[in-house]
Amino acid sequence: MKRFFILTLLAGTILTSCKKEDKQKVFNGPVVPFQHGKAWTWYEVDETDKPLRLAVAIDEAAMSSLDRGGDNNGGHDHSNNVTLQFHPKVKSVFNHVGLGWNPHGHEPEFIYGLPHFDFHFYTISPAEVDAIPPYEVDSSKHKNWPAPAYFPATYFNPGGGVPKMGVHWLDFTSPELSGAPFTQTFIYGSYDGKVTFYEPMITEAFILANSGFVRDIPQPAKVQATGYYPTKMRIEKIGGITNIILEGFVLRQAS
Repeated sequence: MKRFFILTLLAGTILTSCKKEDKQKVFNGPVVPFQHGKAWTWYEVDETDKPLRLAVAIDEAAMSSLDRGGDNNGGHDHSNNVTLQFHPKVKSVFNHVGLGWNPHGHEPEFIYGLPHFDFHFYTISPAEVDAIPPYEVDSSKHKNWPAPAYFPATYFNPGGGVPKMGVHWLDFTSPELSGAPFTQTFIYGSYDGKVTFYEPMITEAFILANSGFVRDIPQPAKVQATGYYPTKMRIEKIGGITNIILEGFVLRQAS
């Protein structure tokens, strides 16, 4: 009887452990050094493994030690950029995130010349991103734009392209394009006929002052790849961790 009790107890312990693993719904990507702290991605699913949220997390040590830069530390300078990979469980159209800190903002400076973060959620690989040349060196693939239906109706191409990023498409309804101070916006990216990134671009000041902020992500009429796409972006600070979250995922079919 005693032996039976012990075996039963062990079986219960193993079953409980398995259930805990089954209930895991948040999966962290690899942690990487960022500024004088750390950054990583995380991914949350529901009970059917459908994507709920995909996020970039930045710890307090990084947020409190941001490089203030010198005179040449602006204009999409890559020295403050890191690549963040996802956990293998991630099911979405995105491949990785390029996290960038711009201590002096970037061009055009009269609009975007404030300290801000770029969160490039890329649909292409890091190697493909690295291979994107400066517009002045080879503009041909920068100029190969996807059809208009693959961008929200209010988006336009201001011209040019950024090395290791591509073309940035802007929303003409964003307040900063009508003279208001830049706080946050949402950008689409392209290169060589593909939509290559979704980008929340947010000032440091806005992030610090607006934990809990939520906005809609403008949606295109069509998508190039079948998969889960986010419909909202959220800023959330919990336990000293600043999270930039894409959520409200919906399954869309390529067309």
